[in-house]
Amino acid sequence: MAKERVSPQNGSNAEQQQESDTDFIWGINSVLEALAQRPESISELSVQKGKAGARIQQLVDLARQNKIKLRFVDPQRFSVPRNCNHQGVVARVTAAPLYAFEDLLALLDQARGTDMPKVLVLDSIQDPHNLGSILRSALAAGFTDIILTRERSAPLGGTVAKISAGAVSHLRICQVTNLSDSLQKMKDVGFWVYGAVVDGENVGSIYDIEFSGALCLVIGSEGKGIRPLVQKQCDQLVTIPMDKTFDSLNAAVAAAVIMFEIRRQEIVRTPDRTE
Repeated sequence: MAKERVSPQNGSNAEQQQESDTDFIWGINSVLEALAQRPESISELSVQKGKAGARIQQLVDLARQNKIKLRFVDPQRFSVPRNCNHQGVVARVTAAPLYAFEDLLALLDQARGTDMPKVLVLDSIQDPHNLGSILRSALAAGFTDIILTRERSAPLGGTVAKISAGAVSHLRICQVTNLSDSLQKMKDVGFWVYGAVVDGENVGSIYDIEFSGALCLVIGSEGKGIRPLVQKQCDQLVTIPMDKTFDSLNAAVAAAVIMFEIRRQEIVRTPDRTE
């Protein structure tokens, strides 16, 4: 069936309730066509447990071939209207095309000849409003390349697109399964990785650190921050100095403060590049 506007009714969690009604397509034919013609538009494929057959297997194979997140779920977990003939297949549509990590890395490596690219890395940002706000700030601060975790991240659906004020359409975004490994590969081609934390040992103020060259800025999840294995890949941990009576900022606000400090330093070094 063709893609339709839907009002999610079967899902019960907050994430499903926050998603736009245009975030899903369902039915074997519709999903198969999307996977075959524009797999970059699909971020996740859900298949009903127990469903089998040649075309179901074809869907599964295409998802794996294109490194799309694959879930086998109970039918009541499908976020589609009741009585809809989903045929045991539901795909989540992303609001922006997703780049393969290898392709993004190649583009960034090429850009280093004429530019010093800045990459924003988001480790498990699960609130779609925070994610949308961060992406909006990223574009304004000149961070056009974004790396997200494939698991434990808010879906790039209608809510994120709306909150970002359309920024998702102007960003190169990729999702990775192993963020620690991806950061190591970034370092291998010359990127310096900065991790944003609240406090800890060997942590520098963002106003004392010189942000220069090809760099990655890692922002952690709303609750736990950067995960330990990811933090180990950071070359420098940075923090935002705050009043001692209050030492916590929303992830979206913290990301914006740090990104614009990086942008400020860039302008100071190269004032002719403020356009």
